[in-house]
Amino acid sequence: MRHQEQLKMGTITTLDEPIIDTVMRDLNQVRDKLKVVLMPLGQENQNSVIQKLRDWDLWGPLLVCLLLSIVLSITAPGDTASLVFAAVFVIVWVGAAAVTLNAQLLGGTISFFQSVSILGYCVFPLTLSAIGCLVMSFIYKNIIIKSILTAIGFVWSTRVFMVQVIKEERRTLAVYPVFFFYIFIGWMILLQ
Repeated sequence: MRHQEQLKMGTITTLDEPIIDTVMRDLNQVRDKLKVVLMPLGQENQNSVIQKLRDWDLWGPLLVCLLLSIVLSITAPGDTASLVFAAVFVIVWVGAAAVTLNAQLLGGTISFFQSVSILGYCVFPLTLSAIGCLVMSFIYKNIIIKSILTAIGFVWSTRVFMVQVIKEERRTLAVYPVFFFYIFIGWMILLQ
């Protein structure tokens, strides 16, 4: 029996494996979920995307949030870098929790942590936009280019997977806070 199969069956635990195996397995799962978020699939494959993202973890969203916080704090003026880092970090996690709570109250069919995980992974395109804006600011400072990069990241991020787990008559109520959450993050990127 392979090690992965033994883990799933419960005959072996992660305490019995070397640390490097655990870390590499988790990083591979994060990589696979980031690929799912970055590579849009057709409607026929949307259910497989949701199933992949329902296997939640918080490592990927944590890494994405840390990367976004670092990128935005690099461009912070003067000694406000730590304040910007903390503000971005708190806004991402509290915002994801608030959007998730809203979805739960509207009768969502996924768990709290699944929703936070999906929202966290979906911040990754905006993080790439922030990196693009940072690089572009060294080459050519133009708000139009930053706006275009941020808009692309926003559109990519808001391909909401959560929409399919909310009842049809309540989807608008669930999607509005998601758009607001990503618009706020996009606005922080534009202000960098």
